[in-house]
Amino acid sequence: MAEPNDRNRRVIDEFRANGGHVAGWERQPLLLLHHRGAKSGTWRVNPLARQDLPNGWAIFGSKGGAPTDPDWVRNLVANPDARVEVGTSTVDVQARVATGKERERIWEEQKRRNPAFAAYEDRTKRQIPVVILEPTGQPGSAVGTS
Repeated sequence: MAEPNDRNRRVIDEFRANGGHVAGWERQPLLLLHHRGAKSGTWRVNPLARQDLPNGWAIFGSKGGAPTDPDWVRNLVANPDARVEVGTSTVDVQARVATGKERERIWEEQKRRNPAFAAYEDRTKRQIPVVILEPTGQPGSAVGTS
C-alpha cells in the first residue's frame, strides 16, 4: 500500500502536468494548497477538494472522517497567508475558518455535490472545518478556476 505522501506526490505531479486535472477526480475539483507548518515554518503542499466561491475557494478538513483535524488546518490557523494552485493559476490567499451560517451553507453544498463528505461527517464526532481561501490581490495573483 502506498504511503499518503506517495499518493499526494502522484496527485500533485498529475495536477501540474494536466492543468489541474487528475484522473479519478473529474467530479470533484481540486487545488494545491501551499501552507507553512505551525511550528516548523516549513512550506508544505497538499492536494485538496475545493468548492469554488464567488471570491475564492472553500476547502474541507475532513481527513476521511478521522477523529482529528488534518495538520494543514492547524497550520492555516497559525499562518493564514498561503498560496493555492488552481488549474494553471497560482494565487496568494488569506485563510479563515468559516463559522455559523456561512459554514453550514458551504458544508451542506459540499455534501450535496460529493456524498463522500456526508460519509466523512458520519464517521467522526468532530465538526469538520470549512476553510475559506480568499485571494489577497498581491501582484501576479489572479483568480483562476478549471
